[in-house]
Amino acid sequence: MVTEWLKANNFDAVYRTNPAAAAGEMQRPFDLLIADAMWAVGTALQSGARARNPLVPTILIGEAVERRSTAVNAQTMYMSRPIDKPVLACFVAMALINEDERPVRRSPRKTVQRFEALVNGIPSGIVNVSPEGMRVEMPRDKRAALPPYFAVRVPLVGVAVIAKRRWLAPSKSTSAMWCGAALSHNRASSEERWRNFVDSVPIIGDGTLRVSA
Repeated sequence: MVTEWLKANNFDAVYRTNPAAAAGEMQRPFDLLIADAMWAVGTALQSGARARNPLVPTILIGEAVERRSTAVNAQTMYMSRPIDKPVLACFVAMALINEDERPVRRSPRKTVQRFEALVNGIPSGIVNVSPEGMRVEMPRDKRAALPPYFAVRVPLVGVAVIAKRRWLAPSKSTSAMWCGAALSHNRASSEERWRNFVDSVPIIGDGTLRVSA
């Protein structure tokens, strides 16, 4: 049921029915883990497979109050049964937004006026930036084409970088998706141009325009 709800909201949800299958799936990169609380808080999520992704947020469904102190990470959230679809959507949104606040981002993000950009050649936009990454907004029907690593180009300023996908979530627009990404596998010169771009771009409400030579 949870899987179908998530798929209906354009998430790439993968359902696994037993610990062995789940452990195998967790060998791959993933953005969010949802599991039964009594099973998860026991021994299943203490495996080496889960340890490889210690910062990924987790939503545990069910009552396991007496064992919450053994939760696998600080990002763990609990939902009680019966599950309410709007509440689940809220939990998922909070989990993915929290991922954007993790130590992988060492600098505050700047919310900016939407910049036109090409994400793997797909017309998209950049809605906030930091020296280490960005949030891009792209058409919802194109999200399936977004691999773990992708190219971002801002034609207006001649900046092009490679980014690593960190999370995906619906944007405030029903026709778009947000993707949080961190710079990855770039030349030093490319990252320097990106930082110059971040330094010069005006913040929403700032009222000033700063341009780096």
